[in-house]
Amino acid sequence: MCRHLAYLGPPTTLRALLYGPAHALVTQSYAPRRQRHGRVNADGFGVGWYHPGRAAPVRYRRSMPMWADLSFADAADVIVSGCVVAAVRDATPGFPVDESCAQPFTCDGWLFSHQGAVGDFAGAEEVLWRDADRVPDARAPVDSAPLFGLAVRRWRRGAALGEGLAAVAAHAASVSPGRYNLLAADGVRLAATACGDDLYVRRGGDAVVIASEPFDDGPGWSAVPGGSLVTADPGGVAVRPIRELTCPPSTPQTRSPTTR
Repeated sequence: MCRHLAYLGPPTTLRALLYGPAHALVTQSYAPRRQRHGRVNADGFGVGWYHPGRAAPVRYRRSMPMWADLSFADAADVIVSGCVVAAVRDATPGFPVDESCAQPFTCDGWLFSHQGAVGDFAGAEEVLWRDADRVPDARAPVDSAPLFGLAVRRWRRGAALGEGLAAVAAHAASVSPGRYNLLAADGVRLAATACGDDLYVRRGGDAVVIASEPFDDGPGWSAVPGGSLVTADPGGVAVRPIRELTCPPSTPQTRSPTTR
């Protein structure tokens, strides 16, 4: 079903963020602790990060498990960024294990990830595509693709990062019941929706992390209520309900680690 994470704060290495914590994203690829749909996330991964002097984010994606890509793990030691979005994938049945489906998606300086699934995608696909911008990543053969296209359309028309995500989650939920945990970054701010799956946020000092599940057992993690939008920028973190959004219940669960 996927796990994703976003970071905003002082520049840090990707190694420290994605591999260093006791329950880091790489560990969540084979032993997630709070995943209610699926048991492992071995169908690909992706990382996007912002580099000073470059307008567009840098992105790395593979269709292999994150734990198996030792070359990226090595490079992560020297890649430094203050804004990162990363995800590990558990492919929804019916969609291929393909690099084009691994997230984050990107366009025009934005990064985007969807954790969840569109219910009855075959019946909802045409409606979701009707108002979506068909940018390259939004053409991927996966149910997350039109959601990204919808977000791009709203952002291009002037919606703020969080407003765009909230509108997409509400529209998608009105078209088809599903799980719409969306996550986005633009290099200076983060936004995420909690709809159908768990979401956590932690602020420590000048850093903010938004994640599917805590990557350590340290203090400061807060569960985000279902049906909410989280926004974060250097000025702080805000959580508010999305009035137009009706979500299935999400009850956090702790799962004993598994091995693979």
